[in-house]
Amino acid sequence: MYRRVQEMGYRCRIPQVKPLLNQKQQQKRLTWATEKQHWTVAQWSKVLFTDESKFCMSFGNQGARVWRKTGERERPKCLKSSVKYPQSVMVWGALSAAGVGPLCFIKGSVNAASYQEVLEHFMLPSAEKLYGDEDFIFQHDLAPAHSAKTNGKWFTDHGITVLNWPANSPDLNPIENLWDIGKRKLRDTRPNTLDEVKAAIEASWASITPQQCHKLIASMPRRIEAVISAKGFPTKY
Repeated sequence: MYRRVQEMGYRCRIPQVKPLLNQKQQQKRLTWATEKQHWTVAQWSKVLFTDESKFCMSFGNQGARVWRKTGERERPKCLKSSVKYPQSVMVWGALSAAGVGPLCFIKGSVNAASYQEVLEHFMLPSAEKLYGDEDFIFQHDLAPAHSAKTNGKWFTDHGITVLNWPANSPDLNPIENLWDIGKRKLRDTRPNTLDEVKAAIEASWASITPQQCHKLIASMPRRIEAVISAKGFPTKY
């Protein structure tokens, strides 16, 4: 039976982890993608994509499966390590078609007040570096710290246009690809202290080229089409 199933093209795989979307969120994603369906790469190049991500110092063994013989279950190479409260750092970053902005390492939890500090001291310099005097559109997700009313006033006071964004849509934000690259490199370097984690993150971020960034921004029309084809459900991105 197993051979017959394989012959039919099926393979046993671990399911991908994607954000849970309810029907209302799926519809909003589909509506949003339909509205942006005809945006060109040049229009997406005007968008400054931003996000926060957590980097943990202890990664443990990453493989979901191991090859082992009978009686080897407890051997170290056959175990997946875990740490109950791993040390970690929260990082904020910005991406445009022209490159990336300076990283911000966030201390403590993110609230509206601390987020405005990030906007003031890191987002504005990023925009100046990447766009100069040209207009740009600011993107962030719908995290509570981002969607606070006081932040809306801050953007209005600074004359910044904010891109409307559908909830639970990391597959639409190309900066997620950069976080993935950084985390893969951390798994290879295996830092032992938080300072080493920060240094590894900064080195990974500094190695990102404008060409990589432009390629990611150029993927936005394909991401939009993928959402439309999936009728609002999560995509491969």
